[in-house]
Amino acid sequence: MDLKQIISLHLDGFSNRKIGATLGISRNTVNTYMRLFSVSDYALKELLTLDNATLDKLFPSHSTIDNSRYQELMLYFKELNQARNHPGFTFLYHYQEYVSQSKNPYGYTQFMEHYRRKYAKIKGSMKLEHDPGKELFIDFAGKKLHIIDKQTGELIPVEVFVAILPNSHYTYVEACKSQKRDELINCCRNTLHFYGGVPKAIVSDNLKSAVNRASRYEPEINRSFKDFARHYNCVINPTRGYAPQDKALVENAVNLAYQRIYYPMRKMSFFSIEELNREIKKQLGHYNNLLFSRKESSRRELFQSVEQEYLKPLPETAYELKSYRRAKVQKIGYVYFSPDKSYYSVPYRYIGKETTLHYTRSLVEVYYHYQRIALHQRNPSKGSYNTNKEHLSSTHKYYSDWSPEFFKKKAALHGKHVVDCVEKIITAVDYPEIGYKRAMGLIQLHKSYGSQRLDNACKRALQADAATYQRIKNILKNNLDKSSLFYQDLEENKTHIPKHTNIRGASAYQ
Repeated sequence: MDLKQIISLHLDGFSNRKIGATLGISRNTVNTYMRLFSVSDYALKELLTLDNATLDKLFPSHSTIDNSRYQELMLYFKELNQARNHPGFTFLYHYQEYVSQSKNPYGYTQFMEHYRRKYAKIKGSMKLEHDPGKELFIDFAGKKLHIIDKQTGELIPVEVFVAILPNSHYTYVEACKSQKRDELINCCRNTLHFYGGVPKAIVSDNLKSAVNRASRYEPEINRSFKDFARHYNCVINPTRGYAPQDKALVENAVNLAYQRIYYPMRKMSFFSIEELNREIKKQLGHYNNLLFSRKESSRRELFQSVEQEYLKPLPETAYELKSYRRAKVQKIGYVYFSPDKSYYSVPYRYIGKETTLHYTRSLVEVYYHYQRIALHQRNPSKGSYNTNKEHLSSTHKYYSDWSPEFFKKKAALHGKHVVDCVEKIITAVDYPEIGYKRAMGLIQLHKSYGSQRLDNACKRALQADAATYQRIKNILKNNLDKSSLFYQDLEENKTHIPKHTNIRGASAYQ
């Protein structure tokens, strides 16, 4: 293994996971070598100047470091470093404390050597200058507020969302049920409408409802949160993991919320989140109107005079939270929407394709390869078929036009008795589509027998109260519409008794 490749990729900013994927080796192997590099007597750039043989001797394939012993020392250093600036601090005191609690302690010389390697450079803090309208910092407070269940008297904890514009320090606070995705997005939407504008970027923590996979360089943003940012024409920029200094202002805003909002409400009781948010809004107004001690203005005044004009305008419509489903287009040209157990049409050329459904409370969108192919108003009725006629093929469009009036109009071309039969066939069944199929079969008989014969056959069927597709088809097949039978004699108002000289009429008996 070329150890120089690992070092080079690390210096280029690659994560250990990405180095492993690039070189085709285990991430744990990369982690092990990076730990060895960090405790060596050489800087990474100095290691690159050494030849491979020297590197192999310095870092054999099997580590000689006792990782559990070393890890114990590193954990103790974390506690030690927090007390570094305390009056009376000495390394010897802490070394003796370390020896008393460790089963296999390092010697004092190694103790100091490992400490100097780990904390060789003292990191300073930097005063950040924030451009107006550039960023919005958001976070959830660590301490929760409570509402009371009226039925049981139980205290129900609720989360508190805090947002701040860093240039003016104009702050927004809202209580919500949880830190879940829909609650986070709803709070962000309310925040932007509170400010009346949109910053260029929203700086969030690495909470799961915002970030699927945290990364120092390229975090993976939750799809819904990314869609929210796209709607408001801004970007999501999560902070680095374990780096609270990246959003120190909102961390400080949370502490100020404890003082200016939590504390004044400490003796109040609330029975719903709506009641709690009304009081928070009242306290927030007082807080934003307080004058800064070193500035002759308040947060609200700084926002209105400086930062507000740098915010981008809000879109015409507020964002609706989207959810997602996958669905295959069925042979009939519809996708199945499982939340409502209903169906929505798509253009017939996508039959058999795998699609993605994006849906809100009011809309259902169908996407194929990131292109929207259908848009429907959401219908909450279970089992409903929602059709856009533009999606149907010519055959399906013809079928979708079927109705009693449609068939009467078609039957009128072949005679009034055909119309009467069609009407009787359609009204005789409970399910209209069955009647439509039989009516269509009846009308299609004119192709084989002609319109005149079909009308005569329908006339005979009506007189015999036998107006069905099969009966009329049999009449035509057996040429009964042509024969001079009993029914035809009745039609002509003639007696069925033939004339004969031996047969006397009623006058012979007077």
